[in-house]
Amino acid sequence: MHAAAPRILFTALTLATAFAQAGELENQLLRCSALGDASARLGCFDELTKAATAATVAGAPIPDANAAAPAPIPPVASATKAPPETPISRTEQSWELVPSARRGVFSFRPHHENYLLLANYSNQSNTEPYRSQTPAGLAPKRVELTYQLSFKVKAAEQVAGLPFDIWLGYTQQSFWQAYNRAASSPFRETNYQPEVMAVMPINKELAGVNVRYLNLGLVHQSNGQTGTLSRSWNRLYAELGVDRGNFALSTRVWRRLDNAKSDNDNPDITDFMGHGDISAVYRDNGYEYSLMGRRNFSTNHGFLQAGWAYPITTNLKGYVQLSAGYGQSLIDYNYSQKSIGAGFNADF
Repeated sequence: MHAAAPRILFTALTLATAFAQAGELENQLLRCSALGDASARLGCFDELTKAATAATVAGAPIPDANAAAPAPIPPVASATKAPPETPISRTEQSWELVPSARRGVFSFRPHHENYLLLANYSNQSNTEPYRSQTPAGLAPKRVELTYQLSFKVKAAEQVAGLPFDIWLGYTQQSFWQAYNRAASSPFRETNYQPEVMAVMPINKELAGVNVRYLNLGLVHQSNGQTGTLSRSWNRLYAELGVDRGNFALSTRVWRRLDNAKSDNDNPDITDFMGHGDISAVYRDNGYEYSLMGRRNFSTNHGFLQAGWAYPITTNLKGYVQLSAGYGQSLIDYNYSQKSIGAGFNADF
């Protein structure tokens, strides 16, 4: 009986250590689940999985008391410490640029911003395009409900052995006169934007900046209307994405493909929408600050949009958006206005 005492004591100490580490692990899991930023939450779980795997003791055989003492079990990181010190690259996860971020084909991801502005106020309304439809035009309200839905899905990985993934994307932006009861609350404008993209991972550091990817895309955008309300164009573009820590930036240059058609409804659209754009995002503890701009330096026409999102629940943020310039929508491509809206932003 006395010979078995060391064995029993060793077993008790081992189980006590396991339970203590399990308690710490549970606390960290709760902390990870409470993180507002989706990419930070995923990275936190990844780090805990690695630590827990290294520290697992459940199911381990009870060693002989006379055998040499086993190597100490690596402790699970303290629940009071922040997850990985190296910032998680949202860009890598969004485009699945590294093996650990890959989710296979036909797995949906957000593309551009997804938001709902319950009230979007513009300083002036563009009534000219609607005059041919009714004698008095549309007479839109200056406050309307605006939303954007945008997603992408990978259709093929490393096509023909080349380092390119093929993605399909879709974005829909609608401007709804929800508060214009006198006009039967019509949708003033809806823009549809399907696109196909070939994305090549780069993941190289240059002058302290991480160059993440090169994207070659073909995009169509139209408002689905006919006659004098019809607006559409097709573009071939190249996009470069970089980031550093919590800051990410992408820049695009494009070439219009259909500007030579004689029946074009908006032959001068590049005079107002330019030949490219720049988008920047900074994320900090669930808060997001975004800025997008474009400009045609030959005509001095441009557009600027700023957004601020703050966490409410796990995948829902409050959202404020400000914009100024030409082309808030296709019907307004040659019309300058200033807008401010507030609502919600989905982060998934």
